[in-house]
Amino acid sequence: MNSTMNDSKILLALNKPKGYLVTRSDDLGRKTVYDLLPDWVFDDGWMPIGRLDLESKGLLLFTTDGKTGNKLTRPGSCIKIYEIWVRGHVTDEHIAQALKGVESKHGLLKALVVEKIGIGGAKTKLRIQIDEGKNRHIRRLFGALKDPKFGSPLKVVSLSRISIGSFKLNIESGKWRFLSIEEERTLIQNLV
Repeated sequence: MNSTMNDSKILLALNKPKGYLVTRSDDLGRKTVYDLLPDWVFDDGWMPIGRLDLESKGLLLFTTDGKTGNKLTRPGSCIKIYEIWVRGHVTDEHIAQALKGVESKHGLLKALVVEKIGIGGAKTKLRIQIDEGKNRHIRRLFGALKDPKFGSPLKVVSLSRISIGSFKLNIESGKWRFLSIEEERTLIQNLV
């Protein structure tokens, strides 16, 4: 373990690429996030805080401290920001509905903030803030909304988590690093 005096002892960050499962092992032999990390991360019991599905990418934190992990995943305690591309024309009505929420078998799915930040053909780029993370939360939320032009469900075609609380992703895809002690302190202090 190549840590310095300034490195957190309980938090490290990975920029997860698409195509990796967030699990310790897979019965089907698929790649997991541990394939991107040194062996000691697995051996020493570092656990992912939250999840990103197979097709999603971006910031994933790991910890050896269960209390910190619980604080970061408790609904309402920590804002997570995502950038997504949605196939379909996202209207102001869609944004209003995403903020209000849609009922699903997983409970109410909603976003705190939705900003339209780009358009490319029949796709819309959005920046989304949520403070909880139900299974496939953002994909299910937008999948419950219909494209007004075609009547088909909107589809999230790309999803990348760019920040968790005060910590912003600043690592190349597939790489990892420890948080600094200062980044750890700021992240934990700002939890609700």
